[in-house]
Amino acid sequence: MLRTFGSPHRYMQGPGALRELGTLARSYGSRVLVIADAVVSQLLSLPVAAAFEGSDAQLQFAEFSGECTAAEIERLTAVACASNADVVVGLGGGKAIDTAKGVCVEHRKPLIVVPTIASNDSPTSRLVVVYTDTHQLHEVRKLRANPDVVLVDTAILIQAPERFFVSGIGDALSKKFEAAQCVATGNLNFYAAHPPFIAQVIADACYETIRTSAEAALEALRRRTVDEAFERTVEATILLSGLAFENGGLSMAHSLTRGFSAVPETASALHGEQVAFGLLVQLVLEGRPRDFIDELRRFYALIGLPRSLNDLGLKGDPAAAATVIARDTWARAPYVKALSGGVDAARIEAALITVHHWIDR
Repeated sequence: MLRTFGSPHRYMQGPGALRELGTLARSYGSRVLVIADAVVSQLLSLPVAAAFEGSDAQLQFAEFSGECTAAEIERLTAVACASNADVVVGLGGGKAIDTAKGVCVEHRKPLIVVPTIASNDSPTSRLVVVYTDTHQLHEVRKLRANPDVVLVDTAILIQAPERFFVSGIGDALSKKFEAAQCVATGNLNFYAAHPPFIAQVIADACYETIRTSAEAALEALRRRTVDEAFERTVEATILLSGLAFENGGLSMAHSLTRGFSAVPETASALHGEQVAFGLLVQLVLEGRPRDFIDELRRFYALIGLPRSLNDLGLKGDPAAAATVIARDTWARAPYVKALSGGVDAARIEAALITVHHWIDR
């Protein structure tokens, strides 16, 4: 089996990066379709338009409804086809971006991704996570290749709510451990190939960057001041995390998101919040030393990541919830077996309860 590495064609990050959108888009064609929800359009339509000043490009906005469903992708694909768009721009959070990706799966045109929050690593990925109308995960589609351009304006991201930024940290933390499990078990990455060595190097760098910079980056966010710690953490949560998961593969931490979506209370937690709690469960299943997990939990407390099912929103019986989460994780997650030593629903359930009741020493 070959080793395969994939990535966006170009990644640009920094304050004012949005100003480059017009030049970048025009290099792919003259008819530009921007997919964004009503709130993002209201906030950024003028800066986007300003980025195209002096260009002969035809700029059109298409409003995203708020959920990435098959029907929404189909509707916006029809808009892209009717306008004969040369390039699609996904502007907003993860679901708006995934919807733009879904349009490009069908419309087969270049894609520029402009995230407005750093809540997860979807901007760099070719995966399209599709939900039902009731917000349950339905399927995962794939672009032929990763986005052509990922344009990250940190002056925009610094204005986003703190919870989204913390969620991105939670999503990124797991990649070091999930990639290692994929290598250990011989699991394949998202290019249906063995992970190349560089995937683990990137995953390790992602983890180390977050551990050394995230706390200061969070303080920068609260001051609304872009600094080096914020830039490093954003690069880790968007670029490094995205490259690590697609090229390194995923394991239990992400598998548990399937189970969390089966319990209405935990389903409402952000993706990165679910993954962060899932990482603690994975570390218990790996048999990591108690001191190691305690130290990571202390970091969670500093950053504001969930350490119990209650932190994920659960108000009911944790034992009953753990049964449902473990059952659905085992039945539905495609990478649930990427864990050395083997696992089953009973072990997952026991680990969930262990983490939920964990008391710091």
